[in-house]
Amino acid sequence: MNAVSVIVAAIAPGVALMAYFYLKDKYVTEPIGMVARVFLYGVFLVFPVMVLQRGLHLWIGDSRAAAAFLVSGATEEFFKWFLLYYAVYKHREFDEPYDGIVYSAAVSLGFATLENVLYAWSLSADAATMLLRALLPVSAHALFAVMMGYYFGAARFSRTRERAFLASALLVPMFWHGLYDYLLQLAAHRWMWFVLPLMAILWIRAIWKMQLANDRSPYRPVHTHEDWKQRVLKS
Repeated sequence: MNAVSVIVAAIAPGVALMAYFYLKDKYVTEPIGMVARVFLYGVFLVFPVMVLQRGLHLWIGDSRAAAAFLVSGATEEFFKWFLLYYAVYKHREFDEPYDGIVYSAAVSLGFATLENVLYAWSLSADAATMLLRALLPVSAHALFAVMMGYYFGAARFSRTRERAFLASALLVPMFWHGLYDYLLQLAAHRWMWFVLPLMAILWIRAIWKMQLANDRSPYRPVHTHEDWKQRVLKS
């Protein structure tokens, strides 16, 4: 693949997934400019995370579990959570639960897109490799983002469980991200038998959470406070 093809192949999955999550907002879509800005925040987030991860790798040594859950899962998801909390969470445009998913997907896919470009460029990846990365690492980042965004949306509109939801917005994607990376390392050449079922579970959970978030929108035509309360309690 030539340089232009590599860059296009690396960027396309993140942009396509971002469009998918953006268009799934059923009621009031977010300003394109703000979504693009948060996407760029995710792009720039790659550099400090890479520096920190390098230091952590030198510190922990060869531990697979620590590499997966601490270096990859905890570090990457914490930085995304931190950015969303301080740059988006209290913003006036964050006016319905599904918005948490849109902005979380934006920062995560910005991060995943640059990561994908750097990977493709450094290894001169072929078309098959880029397709596999679109289906796995880039998609995985998006699915972790749905979890984070769902709980951010729940926290933003909760009067009694805000802190619990904010904690879930951090800890739930950390766990699944760590598990994903750990299975990739542990399974070696048999990774497909472990990671593909995990991805199926993550997609099912993501679609369910997206539906719940949309159903809680204050702009939903048929919407009662009691219905929203029951859905929050069940989630």
